[in-house]
Amino acid sequence: MTSPCPPDRSVELTPIGHISSDFPDKFGIPRQPGLADAARATLILTPPYDDPLTVRGLEAFSHLWLTFLFHLSPQRWTPLVRPPRLGGNARIGVFASRSTHRPNRLGQSLVELAHLDTTDGVCLHLRGADLVDGTPVLDIKPYLPWAESRPAARAGFAPAAPDLLPVRFNSSARAALAARPDATSLGELIQQVLGQDPRPAYRRGGEERTYGVRLRDVDVRFRAVTNEQGLTRLEVVEIVMV
Repeated sequence: MTSPCPPDRSVELTPIGHISSDFPDKFGIPRQPGLADAARATLILTPPYDDPLTVRGLEAFSHLWLTFLFHLSPQRWTPLVRPPRLGGNARIGVFASRSTHRPNRLGQSLVELAHLDTTDGVCLHLRGADLVDGTPVLDIKPYLPWAESRPAARAGFAPAAPDLLPVRFNSSARAALAARPDATSLGELIQQVLGQDPRPAYRRGGEERTYGVRLRDVDVRFRAVTNEQGLTRLEVVEIVMV
């Protein structure tokens, strides 16, 4: 039986605003929202969506769903992906994952609304966002815990939050951090981001090397250190302005 109204295969979406965040680069971004509470972000709405009427009543909600575009991901996609949570080797279906490499490149993120500013347009100050700087946002919806929180739901290959690695700062990194006016919040952000071990899964356990994560206006350089008991920590060796 032929449908009288065949679906339109082309859909045009217009961003309502863009993200300004602590993450200038994709590498190191938490793989899920809320894992780095110290992460700051701002959603700036653009015309004609920057009318304060569009967000009237939004301040009554503590958390929001953001629908966005993975604009830095390639437009190509494959039916199988390799989630980092499975070591970067096992393949599962793209629709059984939260991979950024997916059809239409759509993403969804649950963020905390810290402050709503409508004095000059509309600006939403957010916490716990996992969004790279410049991310185009397509929609905002309030989060309803009674409807959307299901603690007993099955979570497949990711049943719980990942274990965190201990993070230490060497003397040089501590001094560079202490000299900054945002030392406390930046230090918390570094701990939370590195604790989730942003190294590629296939690199873990391999030869020692130094990595760099861009956070705010600095390059945080770190390496993995394994002790005699086989326990690994991440050591911040340098914090450099960029």
